[in-house]
Parts: sequence; C-alpha cells; structure tokens
Amino acid sequence: MAQIIQLGRPPIEVTVKRSARARRLSLRVSGMDGKVSLTLPRSASSREANAFLQDKEEWIRTHLEAKQPLVDVSLGASVPVEGALRQVVASSNRTVRLHPGRIDVPAGADHAGARVRAFLKTLARDRLADASAQYAERLGREFGRITLRDTRSRWGSCTSEGNLMYSWRLIMAPTEVLDYVAAHEVAHLVEMNHSPAFWSTVAELMPDYQARRSWLRAEGAALHRYRFA
Repeated sequence: MAQIIQLGRPPIEVTVKRSARARRLSLRVSGMDGKVSLTLPRSASSREANAFLQDKEEWIRTHLEAKQPLVDVSLGASVPVEGALRQVVASSNRTVRLHPGRIDVPAGADHAGARVRAFLKTLARDRLADASAQYAERLGREFGRITLRDTRSRWGSCTSEGNLMYSWRLIMAPTEVLDYVAAHEVAHLVEMNHSPAFWSTVAELMPDYQARRSWLRAEGAALHRYRFA
C-alpha cells in the first residue's frame, strides 16, 4: 500500500510504495502532472527512505520548478500543431480551420477548447491513417482498425490481430515524430516484440528513427499539459 509523506518546507508530497521487484530506491518526478513518487525494495527501511529523500530534496525542487505549467486551451491560447505553435482565435468561419500561426474557431462558439480538440483528433486520424498505410504497404502487411485514445503511458500499440492504437496528441508533435510512432507500430505487424529484429524493421522503414524517438522521450510529456475541457 502506498504511503504519502511530506518533505521539507514548503512541503512536497511524496508517494512512497514498496515493490518486490525493486532492487534499489527509485525516485521519479512525473513530467505530466509533477507528482513525486519513491519506490522502495521490500528490505529498505523508512529511515533509509527519509534520508534518501532529504538528500534529493534540492533535485526534486529543481525539477518541480522547471516543470511547465498547464495550459487551458481557450481563445487566445497557443497550441502546438504538427510541432508549430498556433494561437486559437475567433473567426467568421463556421468550422475550425488551421492556418500558419493560428487556429480559427467560430466566433461566439462555446467550449473553444473542446472544438479544437475535436478538430485535432480528426486531423490526427487522417495523418496517422495515411502514415500507417504507407509503412504497411512497404512491408507488405495489412493492419486492422485504427483507434485513437488520450493515453499517458504509451503513444501507440499494435495488437496480435493487427489493430493499431495511437494517442491523438501525436498531432501536436512535429510531423516526423508522428511518422516515427506510425512506423514503430506498423513494424510490430512483422515483429510483436522489441527484439533486434524489430528495431531492424523500424530502421528499414525509417533509418533516422533514433532522433525522432529521442524527441518523444524528452519532449513528449509536455504535450499532456494542454487541457481542452
């Protein structure tokens, strides 16, 4: 069972939990919501945990201060689309439209954030369907249905039946990053694992995939700070 403790002044809330699989103390500051968690081996004492946290307090505070704030998407806010920031502005259009530097939303429309989200989901589906089809054709494979979700733990997945799932927030990342995730998941149609053979298939589809993968690892969590309610 997890335990909540308070660290320092002003207090930082830390979730402490034990794991039979943990071999050492593991500290994490979530890039999505800033929550701090500490995982302990079963054999670690509470005294060890407290000493470890006190030693890491400055590191934790530095990471929390660097965390980017949440963005409530509404008129006037800026949202990344295909890697470029676009400002949400009211317009005379009857539908949401994308332009360089801005996203037009019907003037007087309620829930501008929800309208932008719906537009981005549609755009994401189109882009991901096209990319998936292109990579699948190159491998001589077929996939099943494509579903979009707002997942936090993964950017995509491929089932044993060949169905693909993607996070619609990939449309906010640079186009080449979205393409990498599509190539990654389509490669699972050949190798349902992350073996050297799998990565060889990814490299066949995208020789420079490592740079795109690195961007997602470093910057991907920030895509979840945009709230569209």
